Amino acid sequence: MAKLEQQLDLYFSALGDPTRRRMLERLARGPATVSELAAPHDMALPSLMAHLKRLEAANLVTSRKDGRTRICELAPNAFAPARDWLSEQSAIWEARLDRFDDYITTLAKERDT
Repeated sequence: MAKLEQQLDLYFSALGDPTRRRMLERLARGPATVSELAAPHDMALPSLMAHLKRLEAANLVTSRKDGRTRICELAPNAFAPARDWLSEQSAIWEARLDRFDDYITTLAKERDT
């Protein structure tokens, strides 16, 4: 499997969980401590850390220690791989639909003649 495909698998798997999506939504507003990320979720800290590790593995989030506090933030260009892949898929399907439209138009013209 190509490296990009493996990265996309990690990426979409990470996005597949609502808790992780909420964490990303929070981080879109700026850096946050693990405690701040945990506050709206009713779960034990080890469970939240497992979610955070999945986000880090997918290169969506980075974290650093500041004393005893772990600070998390969105990774630079975190959404670029998915955006690029989705743009490619969109272009493929638009081209297919354009060809289908051309085919239908040709059939309609042939029928009318």
